[in-house]
Amino acid sequence: MKRPTSMTSKILCVLLLTSILSCNQQQKDDKPNPTTPPIVEAPTNIISLNEANDIYDNYSKHRVSLIEPYETQQRQPDEKFEASRFVDFDYDMLKQYIAYIDQEAKAGGVKKITKLRLYFANYPDKEKFPNGKKVVHKRQNSIFMVPTLEKEGINYGFFIGSNGNAELIKDWKDSSKDGLGLSLDKKQEAQAGFVPGFSLNTSLQGSKSLAFNFGQGGPPPKTDF
Repeated sequence: MKRPTSMTSKILCVLLLTSILSCNQQQKDDKPNPTTPPIVEAPTNIISLNEANDIYDNYSKHRVSLIEPYETQQRQPDEKFEASRFVDFDYDMLKQYIAYIDQEAKAGGVKKITKLRLYFANYPDKEKFPNGKKVVHKRQNSIFMVPTLEKEGINYGFFIGSNGNAELIKDWKDSSKDGLGLSLDKKQEAQAGFVPGFSLNTSLQGSKSLAFNFGQGGPPPKTDF
């Protein structure tokens, strides 16, 4: 029996090498690309444009029609007034705010920020705020937001006290028992969201507020609803 010639051996080696390289390439192609971003599912809170338009119109009918006559007839009859319809925040600043409260909450002993609570507010009929900033939108409605933590089944807004620990806004304000809290549906699953041992600091000197405001607001943009 004749042995394979040198040429035949070379051909077999080339075919074998080609097969190995092809298998390796196929394995590489089957692996997910680490640079491909994951698909983010839409939150359940997303509403349709029709729904958004309906509730926008509801505000026009049932709120604007009350606000504007009050402002022009009782508060400042000599000044023209158009009710604000939106508040927007710079996107990068909002991301910075979220990163900031995450940082401060962790340093203050908060295990988890449970919510961002938005409060309705109204700007004063003055030239400046107490901190010296100019009041751009006098008498206009606005919003401000605070982070919340969970304590004994209730979400509370919090700030960072002068001792570096998280403290409840409710305690600072010394309001009603429930204060700024909101009861949860599943109290049995609730866990305290911060290191226990709050101490009310009546002086805010050295403390850090986490309330976020000063967005841009005004009458509705002509390009939206």
